[in-house]
Amino acid sequence: MSGHSKWATIKHKKAAIDKVRGKTFAKLSRLLEVAAREGGDVSINAALRTVVSKAKAAQMTNEAIDRAIKRGMGETDGKVYESVTYEAYAPGGVAMLIDILTDNRNRTAADVRIIFSKQGGSMAAPGSVGWQFSRKGVILVAKSASEEELMTIGLDHGLEDITADEEMWHIISEPSQVYELKAAYEASKIAVSSATTTMLSANTVGVTDPADAKAILKIMHELDDNDDVQDVYANFDISETLIQEVG
Repeated sequence: MSGHSKWATIKHKKAAIDKVRGKTFAKLSRLLEVAAREGGDVSINAALRTVVSKAKAAQMTNEAIDRAIKRGMGETDGKVYESVTYEAYAPGGVAMLIDILTDNRNRTAADVRIIFSKQGGSMAAPGSVGWQFSRKGVILVAKSASEEELMTIGLDHGLEDITADEEMWHIISEPSQVYELKAAYEASKIAVSSATTTMLSANTVGVTDPADAKAILKIMHELDDNDDVQDVYANFDISETLIQEVG
């Protein structure tokens, strides 16, 4: 199990809270605006199609999605967001990529730097972390589903690997086929908890020191709470027991 997959599960459990306070929708709106700069037709704009699917999965209304797309296309007044990716190291040598959408690069860079420095981490030079990661599709399905059935259906729709934690199957796929695979499962009456594209590392760092684990999770939480941060990708491997102990 990769650290990012465990974090995906943690984020899934707290998704309802995020929706109540509006952070999920605010971040999705930014993604929609940026993707819509290349055109508002989802049949042509693959990036926008992916974000719209993600927004609908998060139960964002069609009206809110349309408003964000119109802002991105310049049909209504809106801020201009810049896409930036930061690279960093957390305690224990854990590598992190942080995807940003911001209207003020200097402010966001300072905020992210402070989050890492407070917990003993540091920002890294461009390229020093990114080479470890590749984009993949990740689908979460409850363990009540059969691994054999998941594999049988998935092999025809881009499935690459299946792993598991205590509650969920983590299904890795080609990024371009993740929503096709999700639809194939749902057509077979298999409930999908979430489906997204993400960056997974080829190398994982085992974390057993409680202080390092606590600092890493603190960094993840603070980045997740920052409005400018869209996604965080990391290569830590922390046991569920240790996560509960230091959480």
